[in-house]
Amino acid sequence: MIASGLRTPAIRVVKDGTIQPQASYTRNASIAGQALSGLVDGRKLLALVNEGATIVLQGLHRYWPPLTELVAALERELGHPGQANAYLTPAGSQGFAPHVDAHDVFVVQTAGEKVWEIGPEGEESTLAMRPGTVLYLPTNSRHSARAQDTLSLHVTIGIQQQTWRDLARTAVLAALDEVPDTHLPAGHLDDPELLAGPLRAHLDAVAQRVADTDTEALVGDHQSAFLTSRPPRLSGLLSEALLSELINDDTVLRRRATNPAVVVDRPDGTLRLLLGDRTLDLPARLTDRLRPALATILGAHSFTPADLSQHLDDQSRIVLCRRLIREGLLVRER
Repeated sequence: MIASGLRTPAIRVVKDGTIQPQASYTRNASIAGQALSGLVDGRKLLALVNEGATIVLQGLHRYWPPLTELVAALERELGHPGQANAYLTPAGSQGFAPHVDAHDVFVVQTAGEKVWEIGPEGEESTLAMRPGTVLYLPTNSRHSARAQDTLSLHVTIGIQQQTWRDLARTAVLAALDEVPDTHLPAGHLDDPELLAGPLRAHLDAVAQRVADTDTEALVGDHQSAFLTSRPPRLSGLLSEALLSELINDDTVLRRRATNPAVVVDRPDGTLRLLLGDRTLDLPARLTDRLRPALATILGAHSFTPADLSQHLDDQSRIVLCRRLIREGLLVRER
């Protein structure tokens, strides 16, 4: 990674609880006359590691396919955003002082041994993590860890949990938006009743609007927002898109494991496909045929366009498959 041009902020360096300045492990360069900053300097980085510093590889799910697939699967299963970091700590060293994280964490030890201290100050319990050990830390669990006799490497999967309060806040804020944004009346400092009565009326109206919230619609909006805001995971998209014109009825296709896909019926009778980082609206005239065709596509481990012949004619099924390849949902089976 270092040789390929790893840059900040994809990497941090921490020593004895202190984040090291970027200048202590990076250099500047240029490409085609354009300045390029924050490039990792391998020699500087190695020197810091030899002094006991921990290397943190941030957002590793964005560029290492196994973690891309794992985080995508967890997001789809749990319904919460996820991310992955890796921590490389030299023998006998500790990167971070005892602290808490504002999200749930799964820790996977992959190399070496690290001893974790978990719990409130003065009540810590000790856990030795060896390769293959997995630890779950709920939100706000106080913890720290120290590498033992050899270099330690562990991966953390952070789950940025969404809460009932978040969902309820959406409903309350929507109700508040209906309260007039006009000025308070002059003279209210001398006559508080100029505010008290109208304020009670506005609060009662807000309470009624909240009580009348269409919770099914609110939940649908929440789910749609999540399913269209995931980071794009489209390895090989360019070559797949360029070769999509070559597919035929016998081409074996499969879904990308990293991309969600949910079919939603819209009020106007059309279908909308939620594709992780975008939406695809499908033509109303084909709704009755597209719905079972999409069920086949989304339910199969792999398929050929010919498998859709019961629902779509020759041209329509090829056009649909080509479009879904370009949208990043489908790839050709290798």
